[in-house]
Amino acid sequence: MPYPNRGRGFPPPQKIGTRVNQMIRAAQVRLIDSDGAQLGIKGINEALAAARQKGLDLVEVAPKANPPVCKILDFSKFKYEQDKKQREARKNQKAGLLKEVRLSPVIGVHDLDVKLKHAEEFLKAHDKVRVTVVFRGRQMQHQDIGLKLLKSIEERLSALASVEQAPASERNRMMMTLVPKH
Repeated sequence: MPYPNRGRGFPPPQKIGTRVNQMIRAAQVRLIDSDGAQLGIKGINEALAAARQKGLDLVEVAPKANPPVCKILDFSKFKYEQDKKQREARKNQKAGLLKEVRLSPVIGVHDLDVKLKHAEEFLKAHDKVRVTVVFRGRQMQHQDIGLKLLKSIEERLSALASVEQAPASERNRMMMTLVPKH
């Protein structure tokens, strides 16, 4: 039996979120009124009665406190506000994306300038940039040219970025990762 308390009115362990009304298991709670006024430490039955009297729910807002903090409010509105905050936080959260700029060891000066301009834009947008030099055929014999190219890129972008991963070879590629300076 995976959930020993399943048949006794308890939800499965992963379903327990914010406790409301009869789900609150503490004997005493610190009660906060719907307008934010502290009513002090009350017994659970007294707190539930106060919530029922106002036609609202008793919601456990700080379960880890001693005694747990409960607030009298409309649970559906509370849940909506929490979801709204989470959506807003997800929208504003941006994982540092990894952008890649690929070059050839025999790249022209103007082409290199264009690629570095793209890398600058990525760094200004707070993204990591991986600069990759791809060697083809006999170019593999001259990896020192690729290393010089990566070192010059590092110098040119030193105002915007610092090196997270130094130039390293992998098969026919040489890579370096840059992170934006804050």
